[in-house]
Amino acid sequence: MHPLYNKASMLTEKIIGAAVDVHHHFGPGLLESIYVKCLEYELNLQGLKTKREVPVKIEYKGYTFDESLRLDLLVEDCVIIEAKAVDKDSENMEYYKAQILSYMKLLNIPLGLVINFHNPRLGDRGIRRVILKDADQPD
Repeated sequence: MHPLYNKASMLTEKIIGAAVDVHHHFGPGLLESIYVKCLEYELNLQGLKTKREVPVKIEYKGYTFDESLRLDLLVEDCVIIEAKAVDKDSENMEYYKAQILSYMKLLNIPLGLVINFHNPRLGDRGIRRVILKDADQPD
């Protein structure tokens, strides 16, 4: 099991609650950047530390460089949030899941959430949980 998986799993309830609060306040229809900033603020109010555009060291066949990943939020160094505000999430969901999974692999983060704030209700297909391969499996 990934050493941060249990912590990440417990945090998702708090993160989802914060996303619901932001969505309840604004509803669908705003720019993604507004939802991200408000979600970050809400999480910080709850005492959670967040980061955006996290730098990561990339290594490829002896070539090493730093790259800043444009992920929306990293919460407590164990959950990545990719926020969206798109109308047709079902068509793009596989792309968004692949995107967040790439970030999770590069940063070795066990869990991610794709949150589409455009849905009338977040609970209606607005949140997808993504788990790094085998992160939830016992050793």
